[in-house]
Amino acid sequence: MPTVKRTAIYLAAFVVVAMVIVALYLWLALHWNYSEGERAGFVQKLSKKGWLCKTWEGELALVSLPGAAPEKFNFTVRDDAVAERINLQVGTRVALTYGQHKGLPGTCFGDTEYFVTNIRAVQP
Repeated sequence: MPTVKRTAIYLAAFVVVAMVIVALYLWLALHWNYSEGERAGFVQKLSKKGWLCKTWEGELALVSLPGAAPEKFNFTVRDDAVAERINLQVGTRVALTYGQHKGLPGTCFGDTEYFVTNIRAVQP
């Protein structure tokens, strides 16, 4: 009997340590930016989507020269207040401040690795 009890304790300790490691990894991936920057363009769409984990997903059209084909920048917004400010600016030229978070598992945190944290209007 003591061997079974000791094995159960070791197994429980292993599970707890594994859960702590996973939680620490997720916390680091969500709070540490791989890169950060700003992109300017026209917000084409922003929608809240997902089956279980609802996230704000958007698309910014980057236009470098008039008449050139726009490049698209897909992004995720985690803050509802920022998403509301972006919705007010759809169709106008804006600059989005973002942080890139690599290594997040699944789509519950967002469909992209680019998380927008701020928006400001850009004068043409």
